[in-house]
This record gives sequence, structure tokens and C-alpha cells, in this order.
Amino acid sequence: MKKELIIRSGSEAVDFALLKDGKLIELHKEQEENHFQVGDIFIAKIRKPVPGLNAAFVNLGYEKDAFLHYHDLGPNLSSVLKFIKLVSAGKLKDYTLKNFQFEKEIDKNGAIADVLTANQSILVQVVKEPISTKGPRISSELSLAGRYIVLVPFSDRISISQKIESKEEKDRLKRLVQSIRPKGFGVIVRTVAEGKKVADIDKDLQNLLGRWTSMCKKLMTAHHPSKVLGELNRASSILRDVFNDTFSGVYVDDEELYNQTRDYLMEIDPTKQNIVKLYRSKDLPIFEKFHIERQIKTSFGKTVSMAKGAYLIIEHTEALHVIDVNSGNRSNKAGNQEDTALEVNMIAAAEIARQLRLRDMGGIIVIDFIDMSNPDNRKKLFDFLRDEMSDDKQIWTDPNYAAARTSGSEHQDTRGGPQQPARGN
Repeated sequence: MKKELIIRSGSEAVDFALLKDGKLIELHKEQEENHFQVGDIFIAKIRKPVPGLNAAFVNLGYEKDAFLHYHDLGPNLSSVLKFIKLVSAGKLKDYTLKNFQFEKEIDKNGAIADVLTANQSILVQVVKEPISTKGPRISSELSLAGRYIVLVPFSDRISISQKIESKEEKDRLKRLVQSIRPKGFGVIVRTVAEGKKVADIDKDLQNLLGRWTSMCKKLMTAHHPSKVLGELNRASSILRDVFNDTFSGVYVDDEELYNQTRDYLMEIDPTKQNIVKLYRSKDLPIFEKFHIERQIKTSFGKTVSMAKGAYLIIEHTEALHVIDVNSGNRSNKAGNQEDTALEVNMIAAAEIARQLRLRDMGGIIVIDFIDMSNPDNRKKLFDFLRDEMSDDKQIWTDPNYAAARTSGSEHQDTRGGPQQPARGN
């Protein structure tokens, strides 16, 4: 398996295509005028609390106010508000939190009017970009994502990615982080930290602390609202989140973006910087060269063709997504129905895993596989589907629940909704 990241720069947007063995699995677009990217941190003022929604509207400078629900405030909101007040007034210049006196945690089932007031200054982070008539979705529980860890100010928790299966490795990483974690900061250890040495993780930690300090220095003079900490550009953030040894190439058709991407890769993995290539051809656009345009045209319809004549029907409803697996003309070309069903279902499982990422499908997803009577085949199908989804950072599967559901013809899987920025994977 090899992965490639293809980056196409245009006058108004930059497109990012992630390929796995030449097949498109993720497609992203970054608008030049997009000032509200997931992970950005703003200093802003509360417009007004709305008790009926148990939420507040916050002015971030967008045409529509951002939405901040009580459950997105974080338990240490009182400490965050106190910190902002002291730093903005110039009364606190030690941003490390090691001598900062924390306040009592807020009631997890409390009311918005009890903790926030109109015109109050607050630090918030974008967790969902604005879309259509809706403003950004925000949280005041901040996090700074690095290559190996996520730094969580005003916390003392250490969490290890659930995708690291070895208990010994989890224990090692927890001990390692405990030895370097600064007071007042929680740490989430990401999957890519598996097997890494303390020097690698500490370098990542110091880089994040440096970003935190730089952000805090802006608070004294920042106007409201304003962005005080921006997320990495999209190319770097994709590499930060998914880059590993399976990457064989990163191709960019813009020299400035090429240099940024190469510099970032040099920072996270100097041995791999040479896989970043500048695409110079004027005759053949970069997406045409890697057959991406053709895949875009054939991958987003209601019907998705697969190998051996099989196909999927994908229906989107208000409440859920339904995927129907069809054998097409394959049903007459195998020795028996069970073998045909298993073969088509395995082909479908691989394509479904790809489609979930490609379309960024969320909520409840119901898949109607072809009936199989052999329980060993059903288990084989489920294990294969789970493996195909294993590198999708948004996926969550409950093996016990899913195993029960695959006892019939369908498998139900739940993907998380809008993610908080880089909460570890």
C-alpha cells in the first residue's frame, strides 16, 4: 500500500487529493478567503447568552454569529476566563500555568447564564467551519495539535489513542508523558507516537508550548474579535494527521506551497523531505496527470460501479445514509451463491470504506450487504471492513454491536459528527 498527496493550486482555492494505491480516498478544498478554519483560536466577546438554547452567540467577525453551547465550554471555563482577564490587563506574564491558581470547575449540567454574560471576553476555538446560513461552531475547551501529541491547556489529564492496542506501549507512553508534561496542561498522545522516543515527543511538546506562548502575548493588544492562533495550512495539517511510512510522494504545482510543504515535512520527518516534488508541466494539469478528475466525476453519484460488474446504491436521507450492495451480472459467474456473496461483499466493503472518507459521510450509516448464511464468512467480512476503515480518523466501531448486527444481512456503523480539532487519533 502506498499513499500520495496531490496538491493543486488555483487563483481562488487549493485542492488536496489523498490517494491510496492510486485511488482517491479524500478530497479537500481550502478557499483563499476562508478565515475560519477548524482549529483556529479567536479572542472574542459574548454577544448574548440564550438560556432557551443553553448556549451563547459569539461575534467572531463573520456575518453570522458563532454558536457556543454550554457543553462545549469545558469544565475549566472559570480558569480560562480568569486567565484571559489577567493576561489582557498585563497582570500575568507567566503563560506556563505552573503558578496559575485554578478556579473551581463549572457544573457539567449548569446553565449558560450562570457562567457567561454579554460583552465578556473569551478564547474560543473553531470546531466546525461556517456553512450556508450558519456561523462557525466553537468551543472554549482549547487544544493545540502537534505531530505526536495534542496539548490541552487548563487540564491535567493524560490520554492515549485507543488505536494503540498494546497495553505495554500505552503504559510506556503514559509514563513518558508524565515525566515531561508541564503543570496546567493535559496531553493527548496520538497514534503516530507509537514507538517514538522521549526526545521526539518532547520536541513536539516544546513546539506547542511555543505556539501557546506566542498566542498569549497577543492577548494584551488584540482587538475583539481577532484570530490569535491560526491552524497550519491545509497541506501541513493533512501531513501532520495522516503522514506515515506508507507515503511515497507529495506532488505540488505551486512553488510557494511546495516550499512550505517541504519545510514542514523537514520538521516532522527529515528523512522523507525528498518525496515532496514540484510538478512543473504546463501541458497536463496535475489532477489529470494522476487521473483524479476522472475519479471525481465517477465517485460522487448515486450509483458507484465496482469491479466484476458489482455496484453500490448510496441514498442520503435527513436521518441516515443507506448503502445497498448489488452483485450486478456477477451472480451467474461463481460456483455457488455463498461464494458469490462473499466475493461481492468483500469488493463492496473496500469501496464503502473509501466512499465514507471521500464523501465525509456522518451520522448513522446502514449497509445492506448481500445475504450470507455462513457465520465464518460474516465474521470475515466484518473484520475486513473494520481493517479497511482502520486509517480513517473519524471512524468509531463497536465490535460487539457490529458483530451482532452482521448476523443478518446488514451492518450498521456510526461515524462521529463534527470533530473537535485534532483530539487525537
